[in-house]
Amino acid sequence: MPHVAPVPPGNAASLSVWPASARLASRGDVAVGGVSLAEVAERFGTPVYLLDEGEVRERCRTYLRAFPDTDVVYAAKAFLCRALLHWVQEEGLGLDVCSAGELELAVTTGFPPERIVLHGNAKSPDDLSAALRLGVGRIVIDSAWEIARLSALIPADGRQKVLVRVVPGVSAGSHAAIRTGTDDQKFGLSITDGSAQHAIARILDQPRLELVGLHCHIGSQITTVKPYLTALRRVVGLLAQIRLQHGIVLPELDLGGGHAVAHRPGETALDIPSLGARIRRELATSCAAAGIPVPRLTVEPGRALVGPAGVALYRVLAVKRTGDRTFVAVDGGMSDNPRPALYGVRYAPRLIGRRSTAEPCTATVVGRHCEAGDVLAADVAMPGDIRPGDLVAIPVAGAYHLSMASSYNAVGRPPVVAVHDGRARLLVRRESLADINSRDVGL
Repeated sequence: MPHVAPVPPGNAASLSVWPASARLASRGDVAVGGVSLAEVAERFGTPVYLLDEGEVRERCRTYLRAFPDTDVVYAAKAFLCRALLHWVQEEGLGLDVCSAGELELAVTTGFPPERIVLHGNAKSPDDLSAALRLGVGRIVIDSAWEIARLSALIPADGRQKVLVRVVPGVSAGSHAAIRTGTDDQKFGLSITDGSAQHAIARILDQPRLELVGLHCHIGSQITTVKPYLTALRRVVGLLAQIRLQHGIVLPELDLGGGHAVAHRPGETALDIPSLGARIRRELATSCAAAGIPVPRLTVEPGRALVGPAGVALYRVLAVKRTGDRTFVAVDGGMSDNPRPALYGVRYAPRLIGRRSTAEPCTATVVGRHCEAGDVLAADVAMPGDIRPGDLVAIPVAGAYHLSMASSYNAVGRPPVVAVHDGRARLLVRRESLADINSRDVGL
C-alpha cells in the first residue's frame, strides 16, 4: 500500500465530507480505513462501494452519547447487509425495517427480533405475518386499514405492541420527495383532521393490540433542530389529549430520523449532539407543561450513520467535449445511484490514483445508461486532462445507493467492500450477468 501522509492543511477542506479516516496518499491516491482506494479498485473492480467500518461504529457511538436513555434504532432502508447488522448490534443499536425481506435478513443474521421495529405505509400480509412469526418488538401502524388486518393475524392468546405513525403538520426536508411530515403525502395519520385520534381509539378497542406509543417522521436531509422541536410539541399535545380522553399514559415516543449529512464541502450537516440536548430538554419541558410523564424516546438515524462512511469508485470510460460542455462518462450511473435523478442530490467527485497538474475544468460526471437524466454529478470541478482509464471517487455514498440500485440495461449491481485498520474485505459480491439471467425462466 502507498505511504499514507496526513492531509496537508490546504487540502483538508477537499476531504471534509469523507470518512474521518481518509488520508491523501502518494501519486494522488486517497486511503480510507488505512486502505488505498486505487488498490481496492484494482482488486475488486469498478464500480465498487467502500464502507468504513470504523466510521459507522463511531457514528453509532456519537448518537448514543447525544441521546442517553434513548433507544437509537438504525433505519435499515439506508443500507443493509449482514456485516452492518453485526456492527450496529454490537454498538448497542436497535433496528428499523420496512419489509419481510429486511426483517428476515436481520433475524437470520442473529439480530434480536425484540429490538426491531417494522415500518411501512402499505405493509403486505406477508410483512405482517413475518413480523408476528419472528416476534418483532414494535409494529408501526400507518393506516386505519392495518388495524383490523393486523389484529386478525394475531392468535387469540397473543398480543402485539404497536405504535401509531402520526402526521404533525411540519414541513421539513431538502426536497418535496422526501418531506413526510405534512398531510399531503402517503405516510401516517393526520393529527389535524382527526385521523390519528380515530385510529388510536380503534386500536384501544382491539384486545390483541397493545398501543405503547406514537411515532412521527417529518422528512429527510433536515439541517436544523427547529422542525423536530415543533413536531415534538404537537405530538406531546396528542399524548396529553389521549390521557384526557382515554385515561391512559403512552410510555413511548419515536421521533424518527431524517438527520442531514453534507455531500459536498461547505454544506450543512445536522449537529447531532445539539439535536440530542435540545430534543431531550424540549421533551421534558413540554411534558411538564402538559402534566404527563416523559415517555421513553426513540430516534431512527439511517443516512447519518452510513452515508458519510461510504465511497463509490468508478472507472472513466469516455470523455466527450461538446461545445462548452465536458462530459465524463463512468462505468456506473443511475443503476447504482438513482438519487441525483430522484431528488437532485449533488456530490463532489474526485480524481484518484494519479496526480494531475492540469488546470481544472467544469465537467458533468454521467453514467453509462440510456437516459439523458443519468447524471451523477453536474457542473463539478475535474482535472482538465481527465481521460478514459482514470478512477473517480464519490464520497458520502453509503446510504440509498445499493439499497435503491437496479439492474437497468442488465448492468449488475456493484459489490460492497469493508475497510478497517488497513484491511479490505468483501461484504456483498458483485451481481453477475449469470445472476440476472437466472431469473429469466425462458419461453
